[in-house]
Amino acid sequence: MKTCSIAAIQLCATNDIDANLSDARKWIECAVEQGAKIIGLPENFSFLGAEREKLERVNEIHERSESFLLEVARDLGVVLLGGGYAVTDGAGKAYNRAAMVGADGILAQYDKMHLFDVDLPDRTYRESMGTRAGDEVITWDGGELGVHGLTICYDLRFPELYRALAVDGAEILWVPAAFTVPTGKAHWELLLRARAIENTCYLVAPAQVGEHGSRRESYGHALIVDPWGEVLEDAGGVKPGVIVAQVCADRLAEVRGQIPSLRHRRL
Repeated sequence: MKTCSIAAIQLCATNDIDANLSDARKWIECAVEQGAKIIGLPENFSFLGAEREKLERVNEIHERSESFLLEVARDLGVVLLGGGYAVTDGAGKAYNRAAMVGADGILAQYDKMHLFDVDLPDRTYRESMGTRAGDEVITWDGGELGVHGLTICYDLRFPELYRALAVDGAEILWVPAAFTVPTGKAHWELLLRARAIENTCYLVAPAQVGEHGSRRESYGHALIVDPWGEVLEDAGGVKPGVIVAQVCADRLAEVRGQIPSLRHRRL
């Protein structure tokens, strides 16, 4: 891995695919203007609406999302992470898929493993009612762009997944998300920094922010964290935007030399 600029985008998506993709492209272009070579979009970047509507429109969401990622990657000459979009499982549910896409096509894709079935103070979530869990640990070796480990949102609470990615060679961990406000306030930054520190990896977390209709609100605070756990950039919790930071091979090597915890594991 060599040093390069990496970006995380913060969006406020709705069920309007056209508007969501237009906003995403605007922020991708802004990231490119700042020199970013790899740019991540959050979970649900193309559609964030009711579960029933998502399932009714799953083929449209899938096709529009991947066409957008491929077109923009080719137009701008960058690598994009589409942080999560619906893909039919062929049996009435959808996978929540993140795809790493470059000018030559889809480089890697990951289906979210851990599904958000929880009871929070403000509402209940049952992601498994409409979503099927994936079962593969996915890394992408980008050569000079580093080795990337793909995860999505609720995966963040399962450290064994991130350790598996680090053991597979990951240097940069991705957590595109649409974190709720209560859980975001309590745990978002804490968990992101912990996963970065535990695995001595960079961590990039694009995020949804704000209200998405009448019943859902996201915490925001897209972050880029270095292997020491230092927050390099924070997009805040108010509005859409983009953050850009340098992913530095020398810094990664320095931290892994100081704290060689990956080598000290006892199984």
